[in-house]
Amino acid sequence: MQAIVLAAGRGTRMNELTTVVPKPMLEVSGRPLLEYKIDAMPEDIDEVILIVGFHGNVVRQHFGSRYSNRRITYVEQNELNGTAGALWCAKDILKGRFLVMMGDDIYAKEDVAECVSKTEVWTLLVQQLAEMHRAGSVVLAEDGNIADVIESREEDEARMEPGLASTNLYVLDDRLFSSPLVPKHAGSLEYGLPQTVVTAAKYLGVAFEPTYTNKWIQITAPRDLVAAEQMLKKISKKV
Repeated sequence: MQAIVLAAGRGTRMNELTTVVPKPMLEVSGRPLLEYKIDAMPEDIDEVILIVGFHGNVVRQHFGSRYSNRRITYVEQNELNGTAGALWCAKDILKGRFLVMMGDDIYAKEDVAECVSKTEVWTLLVQQLAEMHRAGSVVLAEDGNIADVIESREEDEARMEPGLASTNLYVLDDRLFSSPLVPKHAGSLEYGLPQTVVTAAKYLGVAFEPTYTNKWIQITAPRDLVAAEQMLKKISKKV
């Protein structure tokens, strides 16, 4: 099974930390964020496709052609046109079911395994948050499946209300590419993966299920790197 990690963005909210390295290569406890992603993948994953762009050479030099006994393939995203645009860069080499991760956030190994185990549906890892901030809001239908994902806008930075958040970790399949790309917002030049997947699931009649977690570590600002290190230390002590 293939996994694809979207790692082309600079991460402008990280300020000067991403001057010479892309955001997914920032370190937590002495390791780049991308390593946490690959190490969390189950054994079913034998190829990892990294979508690179800004300072992609840093990623290539670090991982080479193999990492953690998995083949590493690189795809360049020349136009930063959103998360769906990034995924579409690899559509010609993705076959059957595949895992999608963002290049920055940290996911628990057991959550990734649970998502991959759902072979008959598409799934999105979600987490209930006390404060949503910039996380995408997941809307559920009466049957419990995902009806919509509403992504935040710049002015939503300080959303303090609770909600069900998208972690942007998916398990999908190549039927997705028969559906059109959907803009992140009306009039946006970026194509949003959540909007594209929701639209495709409805068009194709595919069940799009939530998988629930409380272990997602979101990395959006420099302070989150410190918080992530503290959380990982707590987790390791419990283990």
